[in-house]
Amino acid sequence: MEERVTAFLHYMAAERGSSKNTIDAYRNDLMVFVDFVRHEGSPPGESDEPEGEGGTLESLDRELILDYIAWLTDSGPHGKGYAKATVARKVAAVKSFCSFLLDSGDLASNPTAAVESPRAPKPVPQPLSTDEVDALLRAPLGRESAEGARDAAMLVLMYATGMRVSELVSLNIDSIHLTPGTGFVRCLGKGGKERTIPVDEQAARSVEHYLDGARAALVRNGAQRALFVNRRGDRLTRQGFWLILKGYAKRAGITSHVTPHTLRHSFATHMLRGGASLRAVQELLGHANVSTTQVYTQLADEHLRIVYDQVHPRAQ
Repeated sequence: MEERVTAFLHYMAAERGSSKNTIDAYRNDLMVFVDFVRHEGSPPGESDEPEGEGGTLESLDRELILDYIAWLTDSGPHGKGYAKATVARKVAAVKSFCSFLLDSGDLASNPTAAVESPRAPKPVPQPLSTDEVDALLRAPLGRESAEGARDAAMLVLMYATGMRVSELVSLNIDSIHLTPGTGFVRCLGKGGKERTIPVDEQAARSVEHYLDGARAALVRNGAQRALFVNRRGDRLTRQGFWLILKGYAKRAGITSHVTPHTLRHSFATHMLRGGASLRAVQELLGHANVSTTQVYTQLADEHLRIVYDQVHPRAQ
């Protein structure tokens, strides 16, 4: 079964264009499932079947899938007790894997077809307030250094465009096009899909300032194409950006938990509150389905309700 998992992961990468992070997540989730199947439905460690000699593809049936879900959910001594969101993710991986096995002729029928996936509650993203965003974007301005100029450009560009952190750190020099006071950036989103996002005047100025000398002070290899580099001159990583962001959030006095995705949430919510259409925000974020973007409308509606209650003469 491990060989079929490897084939499935190759299919996800080559045919579906899934990212490395997605592939790694599928691999981890499916190996948990393979271990369960290896013991023919008994929790690993509870079966008398010698390891490696248990379950095969032929053992995959609806009952085994339901046993697997029960094992993931059970918080007792013989279960994993995972949260609903984790169970939903792991079951989704198994469903995709079984669909692949069916399409490739390894299974005569899909054992997950009649299995309902656990519904995980969707957490409502918590954006920063506009005052908190202003404080965060000002935080690097006190650093008179190449790294300070880089950090200011990254933060303002991320908030101006709503890019994912993986998209931000993947930008190259030729990904951004600036004209006096404005410009646009081309980034590769999920599935290798390219989209073009406008860059506002403040973001354009910050990136221009970084490119005017700060980047050259950091780069050690003239062939380096990355737009944002670390102090060694290498492409900045997602983890590196996260550490930078955490430091500036603390400096800005923001007490809530701030992640790179927080800036993306804030961008979307503030755009909708400012009057942008849901479809426009969907395109800017690079969401394949508008339903993914609709989560932000709840935050925008809540904001309108608060404003209404505060100012409408009959709302008191």
